Amino acid sequence: MWYFCQMIKQPRAQVEFVLLMASLMSIVALAIDALLPALEIIGLSLGTANSTDHQLLITMIFLGLGIGPLFFGPISDSWGRKPIVYIGFALFIGASLLCVYTKSLEGMISGRILQGVALSAPRTISIAMVRDTYSGDYMARIMSFITVVFILVPVVAPAMGKLILEVHTWQAIFYVQIVFSILVSWWFWKRQPETLSQENRIPFTRHIFIDGLRELVKYKRTIGFTVISGFIVGSFLVYLSTAQQIFEKQYLLKDEFPYIFAALAISIGAATFLNGTLVLRFGMQKMVTTSLLAYFGISVLYILLFYGQATNPDVRVLLLFFGLQFFAIGFLFGNLRALAMQPVGHIAGIGAAITGFISTMMAVPISTFIGKYVKDTALPLFIGFLICSAISIVILAYIHFYAKAPKEVSA
Repeated sequence: MWYFCQMIKQPRAQVEFVLLMASLMSIVALAIDALLPALEIIGLSLGTANSTDHQLLITMIFLGLGIGPLFFGPISDSWGRKPIVYIGFALFIGASLLCVYTKSLEGMISGRILQGVALSAPRTISIAMVRDTYSGDYMARIMSFITVVFILVPVVAPAMGKLILEVHTWQAIFYVQIVFSILVSWWFWKRQPETLSQENRIPFTRHIFIDGLRELVKYKRTIGFTVISGFIVGSFLVYLSTAQQIFEKQYLLKDEFPYIFAALAISIGAATFLNGTLVLRFGMQKMVTTSLLAYFGISVLYILLFYGQATNPDVRVLLLFFGLQFFAIGFLFGNLRALAMQPVGHIAGIGAAITGFISTMMAVPISTFIGKYVKDTALPLFIGFLICSAISIVILAYIHFYAKAPKEVSA
């Protein structure tokens, strides 16, 4: 009877763990995607009508997401995971209030960077907690299920942001984010046990980051998959920062934009859900290889069909290509992160911090550079997809031939 009860409790505990880790990550998506319908309104209220300035309200939060883990990751390996999450949420509330009350674009950008720094704590710690608990393909499976739940936020966030704008001001979007962060932090405090045991904690010293970096660079696979992740995240970030411009300005679909964004987010979620099953059958690296080749091929096809045209294709054609691209991306996000983290489970906090920093610091300039060319058509976006996927395939080939995979341990 006791064994039967334990069997029932274990799946329930795993489901709650997935939901809670997804909620920690989803505040990042809420802070980004709920603001998309309000970018132009916020820009005008701050005195700028330049669409490039509006893109900064999206890309700059990623800058903070890259910087923050350098502090929070190493400290979490010493203090434990849970205190870092509380620090991050407290900082996020302060940053959100700065965004609400600022009167300048510079103040808003500072607030967004600080929001990113703050949200890097729950984002990094959730990944470290998954690595504390699982490894190998089972870690990729759990990451896939977490991402499926996480994807629900981008599905509803733009529509929620648009609804808030209809009944209130853009500042209310930030207040909703604050309320959500308080609810998630309370749930985390009540229900999530600490995953880093006392015996596995690393004494905090001024050399902890340098020591962790020296350990990390020993693993070519970790560095390789992290760099690939940087290119993929960077190319996807271009879409995030220009989607509102493409659909509202180029296609004049302002009212339809939240629903278009939601439909494309569902394509990522569907792939991520399938990955949770397929990864145990085919393995992470094979899933990444197939998806990267598809990502590259779809980009080539779009460029061959529409290169040199002064206008976009019919919106249904663009949505088809975006949907196919994001379906491929859905198999990449969780698997790339799990592959990068697999060899460094003994320094999961620092590992999550440094890999997150590298990929994000790559993604921000990549997206900013490509985003400058997305003015009249979406073609530069697909050229960016092509370049990033091509470089990633070369790196993947190097990993396959020159970086030996570690023996994976089942959870």
